[in-house]
Amino acid sequence: MSGTTDPTRRPHRVWSVADHLDDVLAKVRPLDPIELQLLDAQGCVLVEDVTVPAALPPFDNSSMDGYAVRVADVEGATEEFPATLTVIGDIAAGSGEPPAVGPGQAARIMTGAPVPPGAEAVVPVEWTDGGSGGGPADSMAARGASPAGASGEVRVHRPAAARAHIRAAGSDVGAGERALRAGTVLGPSQIGLLAAIGRGTVRVRPRPRVVVLSTGSELVQPGETLGPGRIHDSNSFQLTAAARDAGAIAYRVGAVADDPDTLRATLEDQFIRADLLVTSGGVSVGAYDVVKETLTDLSAEEGSVEFRRLAMQPGKPQGFGLIGPDRIPLLALPGNPVSAYVSFELFARPAIRTLMGLPDVHRATVPAECTEAVTGSPEGRRQFLRGSYDRDAGTVTPVGGTGSHLIGALAHANALIVVPEDTTEVAAGDSVDVVLLG
Repeated sequence: MSGTTDPTRRPHRVWSVADHLDDVLAKVRPLDPIELQLLDAQGCVLVEDVTVPAALPPFDNSSMDGYAVRVADVEGATEEFPATLTVIGDIAAGSGEPPAVGPGQAARIMTGAPVPPGAEAVVPVEWTDGGSGGGPADSMAARGASPAGASGEVRVHRPAAARAHIRAAGSDVGAGERALRAGTVLGPSQIGLLAAIGRGTVRVRPRPRVVVLSTGSELVQPGETLGPGRIHDSNSFQLTAAARDAGAIAYRVGAVADDPDTLRATLEDQFIRADLLVTSGGVSVGAYDVVKETLTDLSAEEGSVEFRRLAMQPGKPQGFGLIGPDRIPLLALPGNPVSAYVSFELFARPAIRTLMGLPDVHRATVPAECTEAVTGSPEGRRQFLRGSYDRDAGTVTPVGGTGSHLIGALAHANALIVVPEDTTEVAAGDSVDVVLLG
């Protein structure tokens, strides 16, 4: 409509945490699905239901090393009056067509081997004398049993009920059943199930590739000696680890000096391998806030990044936009370590989980009793305090001060205590919302 302006573009607007997050997630789309080999699909999200093509297990098999028998032949067997059966052969796991078991007969069977025709139960080797008349069997000898061969006799001194120690075909999953739902994150057990039902590949959304870089001429690589006025770069390590924890394939670029041309060139070099770009530092109003200086006035071909003030503490200055030919999402986070981490948890982590195609992208939030009073929370800003959450007691205790540089306290926190915008004080014993970390 002529003469109207977009209220989200007011130059002095202070954004709420919710509005900024909604804007980010509205512009981030799940990655396109691809077909991957099983091990390459670990950590990825299924995009379709997986059904079982054939029953698992595909045949009745033994759950014990022992003897396959007919129930009637061992009925009433005791130590004093054992049932004596003729051993007609061995059945190993992976063997072909097993011999049929007739009246008065038994077949020595190994764990996982198919139950032979005619057999109704398996008696463990411990219920027998181990057999006689043949070569040794390592798996049975390991249990203290006597050698037994492909022929001879075995004495069984306990009866067995029908189907005893037999794993029925389809007892794990049946043919046509749904093995895994779309939206499942593939971990080791899910990969194992896919392999067990014969799937060599699976259709998933790939893990997003996240490129992390810090800005600041004062930053020094950990392990190197600090000069005057220099500090070690912690943000790029912290945020790369956080991106991996969120499920991404994360690349740490490291520290970039406060030079617009260097930053621009570094970002352009990363376009080819990034689904999401995360920077820290240089987003405020200082003379050397290089990220803001470099990305504020991009051309139409280069994309657009908007820098905002948020009603939150820590993390008031934020930047977000889409840059490069493929319009890659970029989140520009503050440079103080706590501000950067809190901002990552609130905005970057949900963006990563959205790229993965997960239905729930947020950390769990639970109520808890605050064990200590909180004072001086800024009115009009949502404050996020580091906290130690006790799940059993349902309590949370503030950890460290409110300074956004206090990374030592952050390392001992497992939660963020949320103090709402309209609250300036929390009394000991009050209930607060707690964002669980990890």
